[in-house]
Amino acid sequence: MIFKLTNHVKDEMARRSISWTLLEQVLNNPQQIVIEKGNLKAYQSIVSFDDGRTFLIRAIVDDTITPAVVVTAYRTSKTRKYWRPA
Repeated sequence: MIFKLTNHVKDEMARRSISWTLLEQVLNNPQQIVIEKGNLKAYQSIVSFDDGRTFLIRAIVDDTITPAVVVTAYRTSKTRKYWRPA
């Protein structure tokens, strides 16, 4: 799938130290896709970083349009809050 990044998500990626490579991995191979508000979905994966910490990376996407638009992206340690059991 092709994704378009908004200026907002580009700013947030820089502010939150999320590389394009990492975001691309989550977008192309998410461990989960969770329905959010309206047409938005959270593409998310649990990622271990070099310092040993684990975060949930979430990309909020409108994939009902082409190309799909990534609205924002962030990492959180609150995996339980967002992870949905299979």
